[in-house]
Amino acid sequence: MTGQVVTAELLAVVVAMVDGHPCVLTLGTPPRLPAGPLLPSHRSLQAATRAWVEEQTGRRLGYLEQLYTFADLDRESVGRRISISYLGLTTSGESGIGGWAGWYDLFAWEDHRGHAAPTDPLIGRLRAWANSDADCRDERAQRVAIDFGLDGRAWQPELTLQRYELLYEAGLVAEAPDEWRRPDAELAPGGRMLGDHRRALATGIARLRAKIGYRPVVFELMPPTFTLRQLQDCVEALSGHAVHTQNFRRLVEQQALVEETGSLLETGGRPARLYRFRRQVLAERHVAGTKLPTVRAH
Repeated sequence: MTGQVVTAELLAVVVAMVDGHPCVLTLGTPPRLPAGPLLPSHRSLQAATRAWVEEQTGRRLGYLEQLYTFADLDRESVGRRISISYLGLTTSGESGIGGWAGWYDLFAWEDHRGHAAPTDPLIGRLRAWANSDADCRDERAQRVAIDFGLDGRAWQPELTLQRYELLYEAGLVAEAPDEWRRPDAELAPGGRMLGDHRRALATGIARLRAKIGYRPVVFELMPPTFTLRQLQDCVEALSGHAVHTQNFRRLVEQQALVEETGSLLETGGRPARLYRFRRQVLAERHVAGTKLPTVRAH
């Protein structure tokens, strides 16, 4: 019996809002996330992740939390890789050595803010895949319906990873293995990333979308002062769907998440009030976060 080569890497999903668009920090071609191994000099996994990001991109991270550990045997053709992913939030500034890649350039089907659902071209291919195996037809069809909000079900923004995994199994993303990957013309829009890095990014998007519903992490991506419209635009961009303006503002005010600065932003029309995040809410027992209201009807 021969021993199997096992390697481990730390992946950093570093997210920022760049010109109003949610982006991830990437390096090289094909794009990859900042990553590196755990070395004896690293005192912890988190410290190692911070060190690799700073060394590879020149950026020092603030907010950082562990995402997920991937150790699938069949996702790599040689040996076995354990990937430990982290989510970091920052403001855009300069991307340093790397560059900012838009979420929806990599996951076009995740943006539901427009009138036309970007998933429409994929649904027929997913249904055909579901029907291609009689033994798994019902289970596959149910997964397609749940993950993509079909047959009367609601679209759930936080199911980003489940949708990517489903597209991977159906051979509809570029990272799928050659033996079952569909022709390029049938693939879901969005560029390939190195190895499992797009899978790690899907995990980060899903975590952040879920988290903005109960923790005020969105403010880690905002400048020190902002208008309520800018805050709503940020939440809508992260979640990938529109929200009711009045409900959104009511929730923000009820939760006392922000306070006025006393300054105004000149926009060419009616000046808008500037706000800042109330840091005191982090010390309060019950922090509701920026819960997303019902999707606006188009």
